[in-house]
Amino acid sequence: MARRPTPAPPTPDPVAALDRIAFLLERDQAPTYRVKAFRTASAVVAGLAPEDLRRRIEQRTLGELKGVGPKTADVVEQAYAGRVPGYLADLEARPSPVPTDGAALLDAQRGDCHMHSDWSDGGSPIDAMARTARDLGHEWVVLTDHSPRLTVARGLTAERLRAQLDVVAELAAELAPFRLLTGIECDILDDGSLDQDPDLLARLDVVVASVHSKLRMEEPAMTRRLLAAVGNPRVNVLGHCTGRLINGKPRPESAFDADAVFAACAESNTAVEINCRPERRDPPSRLLRRALAAGVYFSIDTDAHAPGQLDWQGYGCARAEECEVPADRVITTWPVDRLLAWSGMSR
Repeated sequence: MARRPTPAPPTPDPVAALDRIAFLLERDQAPTYRVKAFRTASAVVAGLAPEDLRRRIEQRTLGELKGVGPKTADVVEQAYAGRVPGYLADLEARPSPVPTDGAALLDAQRGDCHMHSDWSDGGSPIDAMARTARDLGHEWVVLTDHSPRLTVARGLTAERLRAQLDVVAELAAELAPFRLLTGIECDILDDGSLDQDPDLLARLDVVVASVHSKLRMEEPAMTRRLLAAVGNPRVNVLGHCTGRLINGKPRPESAFDADAVFAACAESNTAVEINCRPERRDPPSRLLRRALAAGVYFSIDTDAHAPGQLDWQGYGCARAEECEVPADRVITTWPVDRLLAWSGMSR
């Protein structure tokens, strides 16, 4: 299925206009406070009865509501009148920062194996993330909130993860035939073990395993750590393998024997993530080519923490195309039945 363009209603209602503005700001990496203003106003307006909204617009009292400021009130009033708000029109006129290279591979994408919700360090509810993935043209998406050790990201304890599975099951029924899959981004601990109950991990559709601590480990120790993780039968995807950051406050790559780790990924059927976040773009191209030579599968993932960031998959597709990664080696191009058969093979 070809990937549809980002949703852009021609004459949106007030809530759709506010949400679309937030989506574009998230995609364009606008400051969090600016995005939050529009997401908050959207929730407030969505909670108003139609008659209350009409009365407030007529009386120009929207700004009296907590969470609605002058800019967001203007957007609501213009959209309510049937016009595309000026703020939205200006954003729509800007070119997307996501590269257009890799368009054929982007069109082949059916899903995304790595996204976060407000259950951990994401900014939006599960349903908003899932519906956005669906509206972008995906057939499926995997929810992968953090595991408990990452307390700064409100990682999920076993109890909270079990509760989330119940929420996902209910929401998945509402979204069908779109598939909302269960998952986790599980911390790889210092010895290569995983930061979650093994029996609980076995219940998930997809497990992404990533290093978030002691990124400057000595190369032999980091190599052993990664080898243990990718050899674990419950791990499906090795997330952002070098841990590097290239924008803002840069962080160097972790040192490890890449050839040994990628060979182990190929042997254990563990996919290597091509992380699309603009500040990561991990692994770097030289390692991406070595992983390709090793015969691994890849997962082109946004690692989205907000709905607009789900539109970042083009960053990874451009890099994959540059490195001549075949589409069939990319698990995010697979139909959901093939993905689930692959992810459950060794469990």
